[in-house]
Amino acid sequence: MLDYRHLYRMTDAHGMLQFSKLSEPDPASGYTLDDNARALIVAVHMEDGHQLAVTYASWLNQAQRYDGTWSNLQALGHDIRALDSEDSVGRALLACAIGMSSSWHDVQSLCRAMFNRHLPQAMRFRSPRAVAYTLTALCKLNKPLSRENLHQVKQLSSFLVNLYKQNRKRSWHWFEDIIAYSNGILPQSLLCVYARTGDKSALKTAHDTLNFLCDILFRNGYLNIIGNQGWMVRGKKPACYDQQPVDAASIAFACLEAYQSIGGQHYLDLAHRAHRWFHGENIHGLSLYDETTGGCFDALTPAGVNLNQGAESLLAYLLCEQHAAKYVQKDQPAALEQSS
Repeated sequence: MLDYRHLYRMTDAHGMLQFSKLSEPDPASGYTLDDNARALIVAVHMEDGHQLAVTYASWLNQAQRYDGTWSNLQALGHDIRALDSEDSVGRALLACAIGMSSSWHDVQSLCRAMFNRHLPQAMRFRSPRAVAYTLTALCKLNKPLSRENLHQVKQLSSFLVNLYKQNRKRSWHWFEDIIAYSNGILPQSLLCVYARTGDKSALKTAHDTLNFLCDILFRNGYLNIIGNQGWMVRGKKPACYDQQPVDAASIAFACLEAYQSIGGQHYLDLAHRAHRWFHGENIHGLSLYDETTGGCFDALTPAGVNLNQGAESLLAYLLCEQHAAKYVQKDQPAALEQSS
C-alpha cells in the first residue's frame, strides 16, 4: 500500500505546493507547472485519485496564458515569468498525454484540450529534455497516431539522434558535453519511439546512451547519482552531491522502458536498484523516505540528507513507487518487497 499522506498534505484547493520547511508545506513557495504535472501523473495512477487529478489538471489549465505560453511558477498571487522553461512545458505535455488515457472523462477532456493547444509550439523546442518529454508524450498517446503525429515524432526524434551524432566521441556516448539533470528521459524517449514506430536509428541511439549512462551511475554496484553541484562535464569526474530524487526516478523509468521495449533482465535489475536508492542503497546508506510523514527528503548532501520534503522529491518518490509496484508479482517480488 503506497503512502500518500504527504501528497495530501502538500495539496491545497489550488494545486500542489512547491516547497516545504522540513515536512511542513510552505504556501508562500507557490505552485509550479513541473510539480503539478508530475502530481497529475501520480493521481492518474491512484485508484481514488480522481479529485486530485481534477485539482492538478485545473491548475495546469489556469496556468495557460492568453498569449499561448505556459506559466511555470505562480507565487503570492503573481506569475513569475523569469522561471518559464521549455522543460516544464514538455513535462506538462507528458502529463496531459497520460491524463488523456485516464478513466475519468472530465480529466480526459481537460488534458486533451491543453495538449492540442500547446503541441504545435513544442515543435519549436530546442531544449533536449523538452524535446524528449514531448516525444514521450506523443508516443504514450492512447490512440493511433495520425499522419501529423507521426511526422512530429520523426521531427523530434531526428533532433535527438542528430544531437547525439554531433556530440558523441570515442569514450563519450551522450547528447551533450555535460550530463546534468533528469538524464534518463533522453534515452527513454527514443525507446518510446522504437516501441511505437520500430525506428532502428532511435533504438541504436537509445541503447548506446542508456548503457553509457548506466555504466556511470551504477559504477559502485548501487545507484550513485551525478550531483547538481557541478554535474559531469566530459573529461572530468562526476560531482557526488547534491543527489536529487528526481534523477533517481528518471533512470529507473528509462531502465523500465528499456525492459518493456527491448527486453533484458539486466535493465529490470537496474530499475530495481534505482528504486532501492530511495530506501538506503545509496552513497550514505540512508533512506530518503520518511516513514513518519510519508514524505521524501529533498537530497543526499555531503552531510547526509536535506531534511526538507518538497513536492519534486515527493513526486519522484511516489512515481518510482508506482512504477515499481507493477513488477512486484510478475518479476522480482523479493527485491521489491524488501525495499517497500
